[in-house]
Amino acid sequence: VQLQALGGGLVQTGDSLRLSCSDSRRTSSNNGVGWFRRAPGKEREFVAGINWNGSSTGYSDPVKGRFTISRDNAKSSWYLQMNSLKPEDTAIYYCARAIGAWWTTETSRYRYWGQGTLVTVSS
Repeated sequence: VQLQALGGGLVQTGDSLRLSCSDSRRTSSNNGVGWFRRAPGKEREFVAGINWNGSSTGYSDPVKGRFTISRDNAKSSWYLQMNSLKPEDTAIYYCARAIGAWWTTETSRYRYWGQGTLVTVSS
């Protein structure tokens, strides 16, 4: 399984970005997927997750109400719409595929990871 995360960049406070993650082998439609991030000097943290059919989503408190995760199983892709970006959102964002059908906040429950895409939010 190869995951590719795209869409990072340099934006200003208040701007929006949309990250995308694609599974080149198209084998993720039965798995929960998620987004994580690692800010400079910090541990990797959960950002958002969505279950296999999109009926359940979850967000970390810092992004709740600003970020939206979605997926398109026909395209073997999932997305992270990020609005009202803040400097504290600056991080490398990673997409990941869970072992099972449901999302989780635990990194150990994600088996496959994308290479990461850098999001920088300037003040």
